[in-house]
Amino acid sequence: MDYQSLANHLLIAMPTMRDPNFERTVTLLCQHDENGSLGVIINRRIEDFSLSDVLEHLEIEVAAARAGAPVFAGGPVHPELGMVLHDYSNQWQSTMRVGENLGLTTSLDIMHALSEGTGPSRSLMLLGYAGWASGQLEHELQENAWLCAPADPAIIFETPIEQRWTLAAAQLGIDLMTLSTDAGHA
Repeated sequence: MDYQSLANHLLIAMPTMRDPNFERTVTLLCQHDENGSLGVIINRRIEDFSLSDVLEHLEIEVAAARAGAPVFAGGPVHPELGMVLHDYSNQWQSTMRVGENLGLTTSLDIMHALSEGTGPSRSLMLLGYAGWASGQLEHELQENAWLCAPADPAIIFETPIEQRWTLAAAQLGIDLMTLSTDAGHA
């Protein structure tokens, strides 16, 4: 059986999603294969917490103008783990490539670059990630918990945070506010 990977796609929580970890979220799937899935939520800002707070915690001098950039709750798994989602570059020590244009980096070298203002021009600082066991995400998709759309860097990096959920669905021609909360299968 050929496996259809959904890596480099956005999972858009349906309006009926009541799990507080994922309600009204947009999650970038970074890895998706027969062993399970890993993604990061791109529209849930951690209030009153910024990149400078993360840098100070890591004892990295805060020098860049972007130090006030928001930090996102990437998901409920390992919320202490910091990662940077960015335009792809292989210059960092530990980067997972996500599609052709994106990378997810966990090494400290990117944090030093961000503090110095020499990091990627477009990036999101994330704490934690979302994970699904083998077959779990496929089951949730069959249960209509998610919409799935190709990843769009403009939605990830340029769209205002509070608009990412509705605009991610709009790229599929779907207005989330008009969807029925009743689901069924033919």
